[in-house]
Amino acid sequence: MHGPAMSLSPFSAAAVSAWLLVLLCAVSGTYCLLRARRADRRTRGAAAGEAVMGLGMAAMAVPSGTGAWGPPILLAVFCGAALHALWLLRGGAHHAHHLVGSLAMAYMALEVTAGAGRGHGHGGPGLPLVTGALLVYYAGYVLLGGARLVTAAGAALPGAGAVPGAGPGAAAAGELTRACRLAMATGMLAMLLIM
Repeated sequence: MHGPAMSLSPFSAAAVSAWLLVLLCAVSGTYCLLRARRADRRTRGAAAGEAVMGLGMAAMAVPSGTGAWGPPILLAVFCGAALHALWLLRGGAHHAHHLVGSLAMAYMALEVTAGAGRGHGHGGPGLPLVTGALLVYYAGYVLLGGARLVTAAGAALPGAGAVPGAGPGAAAAGELTRACRLAMATGMLAMLLIM
């Protein structure tokens, strides 16, 4: 999101918040990578896509930029991730979020690439209609995901909707996966707001 022309003092509020966004995305991406490693064949593709998304978001959010090579490579990576998400759609419409996320990141990488071509260190505001639609989508996703996470935590209280035969680790892993997705959506929302 930030290019070489954007000078950030290492202790400014903008630099600290940018590095926190990098950390959030990198931790989420790493968790998804570990989840993909131990996932069964059916869920490995989605977890790998989320890992690429989280780690790519972390690379794009680095305050000092990724150099001149970064945005075009990230654009290619996210276009590949969008093709992977299209492939995952064969398994059901619930993979549409992966497609939206990949296309949103490709859109932001394209804006950074176009901004660098115009002499700017970072991308421009993009197309207002596209940026606005993505902001509405991710704001809704974050609000809905947060509400689901809170109600899932409430349902996990002792005696409240316990699933017979499922151990406590299964519920915790599911909540952690939902929290990871929510963290990445929040990061995406922040990156879109910066545009």
